[in-house]
Amino acid sequence: MPTPGPLILGTQRIDIQDRAIMAIVNRTKDSFFRGGSTFSDDDAMAAVRAAVEAGAEVVDIGGVKAGPGEEVDAAEEIQRTATFVGQVRAAFPTVVISVDTWRAEVGRAVCQEGADLLNDAWGGVDPALAEVAAEFDVGLVCTHAGGQQPRTRPHRVEYADVMATIIDYTCGLAERAVELGVRADRVIIDPGHDFGKNTAHSLEATRRLNEMVSTGWPVLVSLSRKDFVGESLGLTAPDDRLLGTLATTAISSLHGARMFRVHDVAATRQTLDMERTIAGVQRPRIARRGLA
Repeated sequence: MPTPGPLILGTQRIDIQDRAIMAIVNRTKDSFFRGGSTFSDDDAMAAVRAAVEAGAEVVDIGGVKAGPGEEVDAAEEIQRTATFVGQVRAAFPTVVISVDTWRAEVGRAVCQEGADLLNDAWGGVDPALAEVAAEFDVGLVCTHAGGQQPRTRPHRVEYADVMATIIDYTCGLAERAVELGVRADRVIIDPGHDFGKNTAHSLEATRRLNEMVSTGWPVLVSLSRKDFVGESLGLTAPDDRLLGTLATTAISSLHGARMFRVHDVAATRQTLDMERTIAGVQRPRIARRGLA
């Protein structure tokens, strides 16, 4: 297990007590939340600008919807992401650019345009993606997806111990990445909420997130408006799941997660800052009460 230390991505250093926000910018027509609102170049760039202004350290650009939907081959995914990565790199030299992809050929194309991080949400289904991260000296997110094929939903999945399985799998991916040449301080692990899991599994992964943090690898959580939040609260529409997401965010931060992939940057920033202030890591921005 690695010794816990800073996460280095592009020009950004994310220390153990820091909480970084990864803003979601989907270049898709059919995302589960707000559909194709950032499909066009102009809308996507406006979303990047708004996210950075609201406090996001990382922008995660995706060209394929996570769930079932229209077929998007590698060429189309590259068309949706690579050139746009170059545009974001030129406009925001210091922001960390992440690309949500499981395909090595897409990873290569976006790294050539300036991506800093490859977010492999499907758990190494293309083993060559880690080789691309090593070649370009960029970061890699190692996710547990329960062995699911990309864009499929879980069906009656079972685990003897879901967190033990998550830790074993993600740490295995992380160790392989380092063996291939990815710098250890560029590797992140992700429990993969909802990916290859039912709601009970995702809730247990949240309760036991400190066990994942204890491995020494920095932990990313992707919680935003997901089905496990909706099922927990009886909310079918993703539009209604912000409060549940923020509650889960605060708990995950308390357990030590270091990066949060979100749709709602400003609300998440306040939630994380409040948790960090309660934890004593940050000081109150204003201290007048009882002193005047």
